[in-house]
Amino acid sequence: MLDKLKSAFSNFINKTLTEKKLEDSIQDLKLLLLSNDVAMDTADEICQNLINSFKGEQIGRLSSTKNILFDTLEEIITDILTPDKEINLLTEIKKKNAENSPYVIVFLGVNGTGKTTTMAKIAHYLNKNKITSVAAAADTFRAGAIEQLSYHMSNVNIRVIKHEYKSDPASVCFDAIEHAKAKGINVVLIDTAGRQVTDKNLMIEMQKIVRVAQPDLIMFVGDSLAGNDALFQAKEFKKHVGIDANILTKLDADAKGGAALSISHETSKPIIFIGVGQDYDDLLPFDRDQFISNILDID
Repeated sequence: MLDKLKSAFSNFINKTLTEKKLEDSIQDLKLLLLSNDVAMDTADEICQNLINSFKGEQIGRLSSTKNILFDTLEEIITDILTPDKEINLLTEIKKKNAENSPYVIVFLGVNGTGKTTTMAKIAHYLNKNKITSVAAAADTFRAGAIEQLSYHMSNVNIRVIKHEYKSDPASVCFDAIEHAKAKGINVVLIDTAGRQVTDKNLMIEMQKIVRVAQPDLIMFVGDSLAGNDALFQAKEFKKHVGIDANILTKLDADAKGGAALSISHETSKPIIFIGVGQDYDDLLPFDRDQFISNILDID
C-alpha cells in the first residue's frame, strides 16, 4: 500500500543528498508525484513549499540534511492533509441527537466507487458504537440500486426506506427522516444516484435532495484507485452540491496514494474514513500521522 508514493519521496531525498542543485531534485519529484496520481496543483504546492523552505540555503552545507528534508516534507504534507475543519463523526451525531433530531448524512459518489458498501460499513460502525441508523434508497433510477442497498443493509441489520423506481429521490429522503424522528433513530444514511458528474440532471437531483434533507454532513466517497478521476469527481460535487468530508475506498490496493493528497488539498475537507477491504469491518478512521509515516517511511 502506497509503495510508489513512498518511493517517490525516498528517491527525492536520496537524489538531493547527492545533487548540487535542489531545483533539479524538485523537478524530478514533481514528475514522480504526477505519475502517482498527485494532481498538478497539489504537486506544485508541495514543490513550491520545498523551494521556499530552502531558499538561499546550500543543501551541501546543511547539517543533518536528510533529517531536515524529512522534517520539511512532513510539515508540508501535514499542512496539505489538515482540513479547514476537523470532524469527529460520533461527537457530531451525539450533539445533534441531544436536540432530539436525527443526524442526516448524504453520500455522493459515482457508480463503482463502493459507495453503497461503504454506507453499510458506516451503519455497522455506528451500530458498534451503540448508534442506531436507517438508510434511504434515494437512487431510484439505476436498475438494481434499491436491491443492492437493501442487500447490504440487511447484512448489517439496518432498515431501508424505499419507494418505487422512478419516484422522486427527495421524497424518499423526507420519508426516511420522518421515520427516524418518529422512531427515535439516531442517524439517517442517504444513498444517491451515481451517474457521471458531467450529467447536469444528476447535479440538479443532488441539489434538490440537499434542499429537502438539510443534511448535517455531505460525504464524498471516492475510489483511491481512480486517481485523478476521483479528484475530478470530488471537485464537481464540491462545486455543484458541496462536500463536508471524504471517504477513500480501496486504499489497501492503492500502490500510488496520490488521490488522498489531492482530494484533501483540493477540497480542504477531511478524509474521515478509508476502506481497506470488502468486509463490513474493513472501514478505518483516517489516521493522518500514520499515512504520513507510511509515505515518508518514518519508523
